[in-house]
Amino acid sequence: MRTLTIIASLMCMALSIGAAKADRRVAFVVGNGAYKNVAQLPNPPIDAKAMASTLRNVGFEVIEGSNLSRDQMTEKLLDFGRKAQGSDIAVFYYAGHGIAVGGTNYLLPVDADIKSEMDVKLGAAINIDLTLDQTMGDAKVKLVFLDACRDNPFAAKIKSNSATRSVNVGSGLAEMKSGEGTLIAFATGPGQTALDGQEGNNSPFTRALIDNITKPGVEIQQAMTSVRAQVNEETHKGQLPWGHTNLIGAVYLNQAPTTQVANAAPTASSSTPAVAASSSSSSDGVELEYWRSVKETNKPEELNAYLSAYPNGQFKALALARLAAIQNGPSTTTRNLNAGVDPATFTDEATQLTEDQIGLDKGQRRDVQRRLSGLGFDTKVTGVFNDETRAVLKRWQAARGYPSTGFLNKLQHKAMLSEIIASTTTASDDSPKPARRAAPVQSAPAPRHSGGGDAGAAFVGGVVGGMMGGMFRH
Repeated sequence: MRTLTIIASLMCMALSIGAAKADRRVAFVVGNGAYKNVAQLPNPPIDAKAMASTLRNVGFEVIEGSNLSRDQMTEKLLDFGRKAQGSDIAVFYYAGHGIAVGGTNYLLPVDADIKSEMDVKLGAAINIDLTLDQTMGDAKVKLVFLDACRDNPFAAKIKSNSATRSVNVGSGLAEMKSGEGTLIAFATGPGQTALDGQEGNNSPFTRALIDNITKPGVEIQQAMTSVRAQVNEETHKGQLPWGHTNLIGAVYLNQAPTTQVANAAPTASSSTPAVAASSSSSSDGVELEYWRSVKETNKPEELNAYLSAYPNGQFKALALARLAAIQNGPSTTTRNLNAGVDPATFTDEATQLTEDQIGLDKGQRRDVQRRLSGLGFDTKVTGVFNDETRAVLKRWQAARGYPSTGFLNKLQHKAMLSEIIASTTTASDDSPKPARRAAPVQSAPAPRHSGGGDAGAAFVGGVVGGMMGGMFRH
């Protein structure tokens, strides 16, 4: 009897593994920012790139594009429509300018030049309702994310050229209703405008989507609740995402790891080992995604959760080492380097949001890069925090015993400014430039730059920092 139970369980496993492999996911991801006839938006292409990467990591085939003309968008949509036919999950993501005319929503290609309502309706813009119906109509689950609620850049032109009759031109996008099996999410409420975020970063809405929708074991509607809360908090209640859903079942973009077969029949002896729910070939990808979500955490409970789910996992040793580092705290050498630093610096984790709240302009970012080089963590001084700078920041954080995320918070920035370096390198002469459509976060006061320090101390600090960074990397 026990043998039959095991065979039945294995058959169920094989069927579920086959279904997972057959699960077909397709996404359309486009960010338009380099507009030719209206003000440009710096962030949508960055948003689209980040979203495309997020979706690929959970098994989506992504049709991706940035700064597309009307013809290029049409070509991408045709490709998406072909591939989305009969798919299990289809995702439509767009960041850029969008307009609402007469209660209908339209997306704007970068070459759009709209002077009247007729231009819109004759094809200068892309009708969202028609597009979704034609491309995603027969997908089992349809998820639509529109980060396109910026100010309508053509509103004044359309109104001025429609003197003979009334025309309803909205300031944001109009309300949309979802059909069966569909979730539609807007960056903000109907008729309202959304924030683009600081130049060079993701918008608040897209950042929240990336942070939440692919968390292991989180259902999409639960994830969207977290998205709304995150955006509302980040913008100090200045923006609240809105949506409409008509899903008829639970939808997971990243299934939770399972450790044993559900509803398995009890065995005669408690000493009989349980049947694993999935083979190593099917679970490796889920375990990897789980590990990626916790590998840089500063919370022991999250690492313990991974160890509980995967007691013999392939990242067990790394998880235990990370736990030990958190519990033991920074080394004596690191503590000496950070004498006088606020203790919270060692525990408060930095994120993109905390870095945005510092309000660093390009000159101040150059100052950070110069200081890193002066402390022995060589990096190029460009004023842009690219992947290289993020990697160097992680090394600096690891060497100081801070949570290693590659982003700064106010405490870490203050600690960096207090470190002695060989020669003072203050912010460049570049005059601060206000970020376009920046979220209304409170900027910290301009950093006070330390004076010229002791060269010997700087050399020791740089050498120790470099050694510590190397140790943490290994």
